[in-house]
Amino acid sequence: MLAWQQASRGKRGTAATAAFEHRLADRLLGLRRDLMQDQYRPGGYTHFYIHEPKRRRISAAPFRDRVVHHALCNVLEPHFERRFLPNSYANRIGKGTHGAIDRVQQLARRHRFALRMDIVQHFASIDHAILSRGLERVVKETRVVDLIRGILASGDRVLEQDYRMVWFAGDDLLAACRPRGLPIGNLTSQFWSNCYLHPFDLFVTRELGCSAYVRYVDDMILFADDKATLWDYKQRCVERLAQLRLTIHAAEAQAQPVTAGIAWLGFLVFPTHRLVKGRKVRHAGRRLTSLFEEWRVGRCSFAQFDAGVQGWINHVRYADTWGLRGRILEPFVWGRDGPLEKHDQCPSRKKSRRGARHQDRRPQRDGVQ
Repeated sequence: MLAWQQASRGKRGTAATAAFEHRLADRLLGLRRDLMQDQYRPGGYTHFYIHEPKRRRISAAPFRDRVVHHALCNVLEPHFERRFLPNSYANRIGKGTHGAIDRVQQLARRHRFALRMDIVQHFASIDHAILSRGLERVVKETRVVDLIRGILASGDRVLEQDYRMVWFAGDDLLAACRPRGLPIGNLTSQFWSNCYLHPFDLFVTRELGCSAYVRYVDDMILFADDKATLWDYKQRCVERLAQLRLTIHAAEAQAQPVTAGIAWLGFLVFPTHRLVKGRKVRHAGRRLTSLFEEWRVGRCSFAQFDAGVQGWINHVRYADTWGLRGRILEPFVWGRDGPLEKHDQCPSRKKSRRGARHQDRRPQRDGVQ
């Protein structure tokens, strides 16, 4: 029941959720029976693309399978959570995007240089054999292991068209046939990504001795007080990731002074302040404008439009964005008779905005980079 509640949260109005909830008790009991009798088989994925922040192929599992994914993660997460290091911030309770940004800024205040790295084709490159070995060192229940293997097999090569084969030392021609890839969109994929990179987290913090380290999914940052140390870290990280059959974008992984700003999760983080990346601002402007027009013609409710605005504000408030918020939201100021022109807007509101712009006048606090 808990797994169904988690899978349906925020999706109660969709056709797939409604179809599953028709005779809900019978469906949940049938699903439980299939799992207990080893008769459960994952269904096919529905694929679509998103284009922000970059083009990605999303694979949506049937709702029935999503219930199973939640149930499986509820069982596995407690066993792995106590093994994970605090340096990993993605898809973990009490962590998250803003926690990772806070931690990066804390470390930027203590160190002179930072090395940011990200993995090439991360989800498409995850090797099933390596992942299974890591999971099975912790999970001993045969029925659970079989379920993990079945879900893994259902996502084999689902991202193959986005994967470019990488050859590693010792590979033969059969290496091209190795099962690989986790569907982007599965709850299990997000969790297993953390499991897969946990040995790398241990390597960085224990073997390299770099405690000033943060990872969010496949993005990672290491800090030090000199570039030579970071160059050494980079080479050793490349070698360790190769053991996981992963590579980094080597050209972009450069040691830079923290005072130049660290591009991190949609923000530009400095030791003293944070800015929102310009690309994120442009995307938000387009999205909110589209949502506003949909509300004007009646294709969505005002509550939906307001939720979009409040969600964006809640995200960017973690940076120095007071003036930016006023500029982005200015086109959506309406009175009783329609949109207000600038000269019609409330003087106190204009004064407040001018004061905010005055406070943010220093170049590093524009809110956008």
